[in-house]
Amino acid sequence: MTETFQEYTARLLSLSAGADPFEVLAATPATIAGWIAGRRAADLQRSPGPGRWSIAQIVAHLADSEIVFAYRVRMILSTPGVAIQAYDQDAWSRAQRAEASDPQRSLSLFRAIRESTLPLLRGLNAEELERYGVHAERGKESLRHLLALYAGHDRNHLAQIERLLT
Repeated sequence: MTETFQEYTARLLSLSAGADPFEVLAATPATIAGWIAGRRAADLQRSPGPGRWSIAQIVAHLADSEIVFAYRVRMILSTPGVAIQAYDQDAWSRAQRAEASDPQRSLSLFRAIRESTLPLLRGLNAEELERYGVHAERGKESLRHLLALYAGHDRNHLAQIERLLT
């Protein structure tokens, strides 16, 4: 069964509830790096079943998602109230052949973008964190809200990767 946008948002926010989103976001790349270090790309590209993402696909998705997040942050900061376009994560994954992607390269991209975005976000004041964009599917989302949402998104995919490794 597919989640509604409201259910998806609520689930991700529940995963980050009570956590410092900056700590979650800062720790995720190193956690993934530790988990996939020394593993063969072919093993990380193995799908757990039809229609389910491999670890390589999840890491590629995290890199894609981070590109989108970094762009949205900058758009919201420069143009508060901006329309935020949705994207189809499955279409992006297929178009990039993420099933055959190198998870180490995806992780490097994810880490580089995350490490460039976090200092920007940490430097924002309370007023700037309340700036928002209007997501095409989820409606009004402030930067503070997006921080919590992306922290939950990280935790969601970390749990997926951990399950696939065990």
